[in-house]
Amino acid sequence: MDVHVLARGKMFGRSRSNRFPAAPQSFVGINYGDVADNLPPPTATARLLQSTTISKVRLYGTDPAVISAFAGTGISLLLGAANGDIPNFASSPAAATAWVAAHLPSSSSPAISAVSVGNEVLFGDTSLASQLVPALQNIYAALPPNSSVKVSTVHAMDVLASSDPPSSGVFKPELAAALDPLLAFLSKTGSPFLINPYPYFAYLSDPRPETLAFCLFQPNAGRPDAGSGLTYTNMFDAQVDAVRAALDAKGYKDVEIVVAETGWPHSGGADEAGATVENARAFIAGLVSHLRSLAGTPRVPAKSVDTYLFAVYDEDLKPGKPSEKSFGLFQTTTLAETYPTGLMRNGTAGLGPTMAPAPSPTHPVRPSPALVSPAPARVPGQQPQLTPVQPGSAAAAGPSALCAPGTATTTARGAAAGCSNPNAAESSRTVSVLRILAGAWLMCLLI
Repeated sequence: MDVHVLARGKMFGRSRSNRFPAAPQSFVGINYGDVADNLPPPTATARLLQSTTISKVRLYGTDPAVISAFAGTGISLLLGAANGDIPNFASSPAAATAWVAAHLPSSSSPAISAVSVGNEVLFGDTSLASQLVPALQNIYAALPPNSSVKVSTVHAMDVLASSDPPSSGVFKPELAAALDPLLAFLSKTGSPFLINPYPYFAYLSDPRPETLAFCLFQPNAGRPDAGSGLTYTNMFDAQVDAVRAALDAKGYKDVEIVVAETGWPHSGGADEAGATVENARAFIAGLVSHLRSLAGTPRVPAKSVDTYLFAVYDEDLKPGKPSEKSFGLFQTTTLAETYPTGLMRNGTAGLGPTMAPAPSPTHPVRPSPALVSPAPARVPGQQPQLTPVQPGSAAAAGPSALCAPGTATTTARGAAAGCSNPNAAESSRTVSVLRILAGAWLMCLLI
């Protein structure tokens, strides 16, 4: 049960309750990519997300229209700086200061929770490794006094040398020169370790029925970890705990883990086993239910890890296999759910028809993630970039792939190396909608 392969599998309360939480969950977020030519306006996406229990959005860039669309929504943003910006930030404190001044709102709305400087740099663009921490330090130093904004960078599961069983999780020794100062920075500033685990890629490496159940939070026999005496019932927990073990082994038990990307494609090519609507629904609904249970992981119980789902919409311009374009939880034209997720506050499938699609993005597109194992590389969530990148690499934007059980495969999704990509935002709901939802919630409580 390689940690790289472990992702999610356990079916914590697979049968979702018909009572939909009225308030956002602080631990549930979503990635918003824009590598598409049919996306609705940011304001429409903002309204859509406000009708869900999602409380945070990860962007791959700093599009002013997207950021402003979230003002007044109560949804916090995780902004992204491109891999290509790292050298400039590292060598010039003035450049870092200018970036912060230009992209972080001067007001308190929308709230910016964190900034990710680069995406999967240590996996897809090792030439930037030595410049990563100086860049982070300069961005952090440029923040306003007493700022609560965290500064970090996103990693692929490939940073791990071992993950099976989870208790054996350790970072690759060859990354120590870059990782050691990075971990010291995160500990000193109270910033999280951002990771991209993808159970889907683990399944691709080991497409057996029992592995699928383990990845989809469905009933399974469980997988014991002889090293810790703990038993795992899903891949997601196993992957997260492998990273936790690696951090603990380095002496950084105080560094929090945040899942920057994870998801499951609802369609794919003939050679992409498991990329179906049924499996995507089982994974997302199972994961959301698991997070809401506050069960935590076997290694860190009773505390749900902050998790950003991938992604708001399908991205039809993304390179790579068909599945790379098919991670969207919502339809771009109707704003209806692609499949039931359990995320809607009122139990409905969306907001209905939206406004005309926004113009196609003109900035670089992020590449898709690739697997460390023989399985094909994927890039869910990633944005294409100007310089081609291997799917699944840090340069590729989108969901990062996890190795299948016993393998060392990983994929990256979300941001492409050297390019940034803004995502959509959401706006507040009307008073009438609030009244309807409040009434529906009251009825549920009375039933």
